[in-house]
Order: sequence, then structure tokens, then C-alpha cells
Amino acid sequence: MNFICSQRKFDPELTEMMDQPDPSRAELIGALENLRILNRYFGSHRIIRHFLRRWIRQGDSLSILDACTGFGDIPRLVVNWARIHQAKVQVLAIDFQSATLDIARQRSEEFPEIRFQQADLRSFNPGRPFDVVLCSLALHHFAWPEAVEILRTLERLADRAVLVSDLERSLGGMLGVYLLTSTIFRNPMTRFDGRLSIRRAFSFPEMRRLAVEAGWHGFRHRRFLANHQVLWLKK
Repeated sequence: MNFICSQRKFDPELTEMMDQPDPSRAELIGALENLRILNRYFGSHRIIRHFLRRWIRQGDSLSILDACTGFGDIPRLVVNWARIHQAKVQVLAIDFQSATLDIARQRSEEFPEIRFQQADLRSFNPGRPFDVVLCSLALHHFAWPEAVEILRTLERLADRAVLVSDLERSLGGMLGVYLLTSTIFRNPMTRFDGRLSIRRAFSFPEMRRLAVEAGWHGFRHRRFLANHQVLWLKK
């Protein structure tokens, strides 16, 4: 790996603009819309659909947790998929950022299957497991020990399956993010957060070591398009 991205750069005092207590609403909406577009065309939605085809069948009735939901576009994708394929889902979508959740709720008024709750995943205790647990583009927000604990929490909360997807730190990924945020996605929040995210992302070997350290047994790990990587565990 090129020396530029060989070391993960994580400063706990430096937070993404989207995660700050009182972000500018206009900038936040713009950044979330950019993130939705990126998710749709550059990986996350494709990844979720790949696993929904395998995990949700006609006639199923499933409880789903979407951890660190952000804009709520993943829960809406899940519900739309379930509706089309004649399955029933109830989705609990959690995030610690209240401003983001307010926008997610507004965009999800036609999705009664989704319930949003403000919660910090590090201390989240719903008192019950979920059939399927999802977590997209969130693990890089945490220091190594916290990331390990989060993987343990996600695995513990899943009855049937858990899926964790995130960016992969690589030279190609770094160049891609810098190019996109210099040309198409120039919203200041998108530019700052995107560039910080790719520097904080875990490399492919690091992601695997996190899962091993978290005690995941029998997990799978692979790369997807657009510099994404996925850990999943089917129970």
C-alpha cells in the first residue's frame, strides 16, 4: 500500500462536521443528499440489495436494526424491497445525531414500518435482539477499541444475520474521494467529511482483524465496488 495511506489517521478530537452538535441545517441537508447519491451510485445501496436478495424472502416477517442510520436511506431501501417482494419488516433506525434524525423522519413519512430513535450505539441496549442487523459507513468514526466493541454489540444484537459495510482505506479510494469532492460534490461539509472519512477508514486487513478481535466466528469478508468492504455473519 502506498505510504500516503499506509497508516490510519484517527484523531478523536477531530469530528466530522455532520457529527457536530449543531450543524448548519442547510449544509447538513446538502451533505445528506450528497451522501444519498453516493450511496445509490457508489456502493452502499448495491451492497444492501445484494444481501436482501439472500436474506429476505416472500412471506418473511423480520425485525431489522439499522445502526448509525444517518439520513435513513438504508431503512427506506429495505422497506421498499420488502414491499416489492411481499415480505413484512419492522425497522428500528438509530443514530446519535438528533438533527440528522429529524431530517430522516421527515423523509420517511410514507414508511410507517420505520421507527427512528436517538441512541448512541456504544451504549445502546434495546433489551431484545433483531433478526437482521445492518451498519453502513459508520465503523470508521471510531477508534480501534471502540470499533471492536461495536462489532461485538452488533453481533450480540443479531439473531440471524449481521452486515457491516464501510469504506476501505486505499490509494485508489483516497484519490477517488478527493476527485469527487473537488468536482461534483463540493458542498463544504461533504468535502471535509468525505476526505476525513477515507483517511479514517480501515484497510482490508485491518477490518478483518477487527472482526477476529471482536470474536466473530465464521464471518465472511469481501470487497465490493467503489472502494467498499463488507463483513457479514450468518447465524
